[in-house]
Amino acid sequence: MRRFGPATVLGLVLAVFGFAPGASADPAPAALTFSTDTATTTPGGTVQLSMTLTNNRTYDVWFVYQTIDPTWLTTQRPDLKYSFTGCSLATAAGSTPCSGTGPADLGGNYGATIPPGQSRTVTLTLQIAADSGCNGNIGFYSYYYAEFSDSTNTSGGPVYTPDVRVACA
Repeated sequence: MRRFGPATVLGLVLAVFGFAPGASADPAPAALTFSTDTATTTPGGTVQLSMTLTNNRTYDVWFVYQTIDPTWLTTQRPDLKYSFTGCSLATAAGSTPCSGTGPADLGGNYGATIPPGQSRTVTLTLQIAADSGCNGNIGFYSYYYAEFSDSTNTSGGPVYTPDVRVACA
């Protein structure tokens, strides 16, 4: 046993009792990702914030609940003025308007049911006010909850959006 060393013995014990880490992790049952069409904008400009929910399970997603809130650093800059002014859901047949925008109930916009292996993308239009301050970043974070047709559920977050820099020319 001396030749093996303490680390080898510990690894052997963990493997025998099933505590060793697995070779690969399963993907999250549902995954939420964000992207923006631009990293910077100016006062009066718009940014398209896209949220994609992917169903990694073998059962349909029946229900989604999602929140979106400004990050702490964003709330510390009261001179940054913005609002969500539009929302659309990308479907195979094109784009349709969402059922609403705002800090809560965004999940209804995904048009669940989401079949296994498929994704839905919701795009929010972020309008920067013409009198907004400059040289600050606007960012958001989100939590989500999804229910599947096999009566299981998953939740995740926080998931962070890319920061958008409000620059002045």
